[in-house]
Amino acid sequence: MSRFTFPDAPGDLIGAHLSTRGGLHTVFDRADEVSASSAAIFAKNGNQWKGKELTDADCALFAEKRSVGPMLTHASYLINLSTTNKEFHRKSIAAMIDELDRAERLGIHAVVLHPGAHMGAGSNAATDQIARSLDEIHAAIPNHRVVTLLETSAGQGSCVGCTFEELGRMIAAVDDKQRVGICFDTCHVFAAGYEIRTRDGYARTIDEMEKFVGLENVGAFHLNDSKKPLGSRVDRHEHIGKGEIGLEAFRFLLNDPRFTRIPKVIETPKTIDVVSDRRNLTKLRSLIGRDTTMRRWPRRSSSARSSRLQASSSPS
Repeated sequence: MSRFTFPDAPGDLIGAHLSTRGGLHTVFDRADEVSASSAAIFAKNGNQWKGKELTDADCALFAEKRSVGPMLTHASYLINLSTTNKEFHRKSIAAMIDELDRAERLGIHAVVLHPGAHMGAGSNAATDQIARSLDEIHAAIPNHRVVTLLETSAGQGSCVGCTFEELGRMIAAVDDKQRVGICFDTCHVFAAGYEIRTRDGYARTIDEMEKFVGLENVGAFHLNDSKKPLGSRVDRHEHIGKGEIGLEAFRFLLNDPRFTRIPKVIETPKTIDVVSDRRNLTKLRSLIGRDTTMRRWPRRSSSARSSRLQASSSPS
């Protein structure tokens, strides 16, 4: 069982990444509009190194208005802990410390982070640098309880973290492993080559995640369909059931008892403000309890073939 479960939180823990336009506290009005029982936000501008000062008054208002239990923040897209550029690496360290500090002050338990891109240095060098970077970050804020969730990557370009084996190596190399976990993004996993559309494919994928990462380290799910086909290594989100993944993978995941009390948020296109999120969340909720065969999964031997496309390989 994951150590990131929320057994006593109200609702089904399904929600969306929502705007904070007008102030961080405004996310709760938007959560109510789409009936979200979990949510993700940017605690600062996701495309800038530095954000607006987070005051004690901001934190107090956020706590006063809070109507959603488990929440996530998403780290700035600029952060790359595996970069070969020393100046960018310095900025990435400082920015991630700030992201974790903001989440801690807001009472949010986790920050989702893209592991980064190795920029030609190779995945092994990147894995080590990410782990050492997280050690440095943890040392700077030793008393914080907030955790970093490394997000599964689609494997585009030199991005690392597109296999569970790679993510497992990152976690294993971090000194304080209790401060790291993973966020499973359905679009990214599919684009990386994991066949999750069939019952056997889904089972193999979760078995592989359990083997290399450990189910106890799964802290959140991003539920997104994919515009691009299996193994494309291209990250393009689509509305639930309207993309290449279809509905069955989401049905399997939502009815998997191992993950019922872990936060799940959509990052699907907001084609029509509010309406798009409502439709996608309604579609997901319609799948819950519709597959009674999901209560037990067959255990597979360690010799079972990988759930990934045989033609796929992790970036070197």
